[in-house]
Amino acid sequence: MDTNRIYSCASCGAFACENQGKDNPDICPMNDTGLSLKIKDEYSEDENREFFINAAKVESEGYGNWNRVRETIELCRRMGYRRIGIAFCAGLLHEANTVMRLFRERGFEVVSVKCKAGGNDKCEFGIDEEDKIEKGFEPACNPIGQAAFLASCGVEFAVVIGLCVGHDSLFYKYFSRYSDAFCTTLVAKDRVTGNNPCAAIYGANGYFRDRFGDK
Repeated sequence: MDTNRIYSCASCGAFACENQGKDNPDICPMNDTGLSLKIKDEYSEDENREFFINAAKVESEGYGNWNRVRETIELCRRMGYRRIGIAFCAGLLHEANTVMRLFRERGFEVVSVKCKAGGNDKCEFGIDEEDKIEKGFEPACNPIGQAAFLASCGVEFAVVIGLCVGHDSLFYKYFSRYSDAFCTTLVAKDRVTGNNPCAAIYGANGYFRDRFGDK
């Protein structure tokens, strides 16, 4: 690991990656040919190859036409998955129920686990009373539990709906530990923008310019 290496694709205007590697700037990841070749080998593994090809087919066929829910359903169909897991935030119970129904109507088995599963008070996980949203008993989010519960049910693919920032990170880490199945994010929570984080990005120089904390 080279901690001095800093890629900056987001500020690149050369687009060498879209022009067959011509005129790579110094900040380009493709300059590391050894790592690039190792990465390409990963796509040759049977499971990765099948999954990646089917994802590309979904992208191609649904481009500009299918919504993300439809794309997720189509990918699961093409992969032959039958049992789908949903890890969702308690604040998106209605949305999770709708997604569960949409999958079930199309022949899938669905296992869903809410973030509060386990019923533990936040204090049990080391969270101070003053850091609770409501005083007294307040059930803690349990993303590691969601990962373990879904994996224990043998889900073949997991869908994340609105887990908190950080809680989603723990879910991904531990789901990959407990299960060999892939997962995807269907909804990224943003309580201020109606679960549309891009709204704040689009308004970064306008309505939201003073809402990103200290510079």
